[in-house]
Amino acid sequence: MSGRNANGEGSIYRRKDGRYEGAIYLPTASGMRKRYRCYGKSRKEVRIRLVAQQAQVQRGTPLPDHAWTLGPYLDYWLSDVVRINRRPKTYELYEATVRLYLKPNLGKGRLSRLSVAQVQTYLNAELAAGRSTRTVQLIRMVLSAALTRAMREELIPRNVARLVELPTWQRKDIHPWTAEQAAEFLSAARSDPLYPAFLLLMLYGLRRGEVLGLRWSDIDAANQRIHVRQQIQRVAGELQVGTVKTSAGKRDLPLLSAVTACLDQYAAQLREDVQAGQRQPAASDLIFTTRTGQPIEPGNLLRSFDRVRGEQGLPRITLHHLRHTTATLLKNAGVSARDAQLILGHAHISTTQQIYQHADLNGQRQGLTQLEGLLLPSGDGWRCRQKQPSTARANAQFSSFTSGGPGGTRTLDTLLKSCTGLTSPQGLTEVRQVHRRRYCSGLLGAAAVIFSRQIHGPSPPALDPSSR
Repeated sequence: MSGRNANGEGSIYRRKDGRYEGAIYLPTASGMRKRYRCYGKSRKEVRIRLVAQQAQVQRGTPLPDHAWTLGPYLDYWLSDVVRINRRPKTYELYEATVRLYLKPNLGKGRLSRLSVAQVQTYLNAELAAGRSTRTVQLIRMVLSAALTRAMREELIPRNVARLVELPTWQRKDIHPWTAEQAAEFLSAARSDPLYPAFLLLMLYGLRRGEVLGLRWSDIDAANQRIHVRQQIQRVAGELQVGTVKTSAGKRDLPLLSAVTACLDQYAAQLREDVQAGQRQPAASDLIFTTRTGQPIEPGNLLRSFDRVRGEQGLPRITLHHLRHTTATLLKNAGVSARDAQLILGHAHISTTQQIYQHADLNGQRQGLTQLEGLLLPSGDGWRCRQKQPSTARANAQFSSFTSGGPGGTRTLDTLLKSCTGLTSPQGLTEVRQVHRRRYCSGLLGAAAVIFSRQIHGPSPPALDPSSR
């Protein structure tokens, strides 16, 4: 019997250095055939590797056309995938993560040989070196996104970054301003040139870039609407005008009368400044510009906000937390979560409810007080007619009376008036039973007096119960 391998099983032979080498032709991702080689200390070890590679191809993961290492593949992923399909700010974040963390530590390893243990060891070392949990989770997220793309290109069979375990990241507590604090800030900011921007931020919960990206053409006075369509961000060291963050961020908002008056006054002041030579005409249709007519730097809006807040001694929050303030005030005002989601421009209602709307003691106290009034008696243990409405049972017992006799004849005799709501002895309260006993005793006493006078003296006039 021949010792040669069958056609398609590959070949195994011993090298001059004593190791064994296996080779087999397998299909690649491009549809071509490529020779795959593997090495081992024994013929059996090489055979196992050849069979494993063949099985992987049969499961639908063809042989890569190029033997990628992780570093070059990340560069390719950033340039050919992320830059084209993601927002510029997202690309900037991913590029910095790859350049600072992934390439220096994992970039030299083979993409196909990246293991769960290798990634877990690296991320544990970053945590031990003092990196925050949020930073390490960001590293894992970027690596996972790149490996997911490699899976789609059939370069690797699985995404090892998804199998890594990390500590849970706890979001810092956010304490938005109350309605009184927000009103105090707006009152103090009236003298600031950017007061209209702060008013829009507070009333509509706009993002910083969305406010600075508003154009005069976005203010539709005829239909009383504000069209949110673009934003301004600093990307790669320069200001860029781009689309809003998500498709849900592209929204129309009602134009409030206070906002209309504020923008009209702001536009009039701009015209006066241009005529006086204190400001250059705007180079674009943007509402908020510098004195030279250029877009406002987002950092300058933040500095103006911090200055006004500090002068008033208000609690320290970030400019973005004004969105949290608006969301929470909308909730406290009874606005539905769906309407709040549309106002804020969130893609998912869970983002509005779980992240941006915060609980406060005043709102909780109001809700619990209402529940207390429904479940517990007030005052000394009895319901109060002046404070709470009667129950249905009380209405049935004490508000339905028949003012006539058994035959329906109307009479002034109180003995013939009956309470139709009392269908059983259990329906009478203790107070009504005592009152009835005393009333009956009085009637019996009056009857006894009349009977006594009939026997020992002249007949008195007939007793008129209605005179009692």
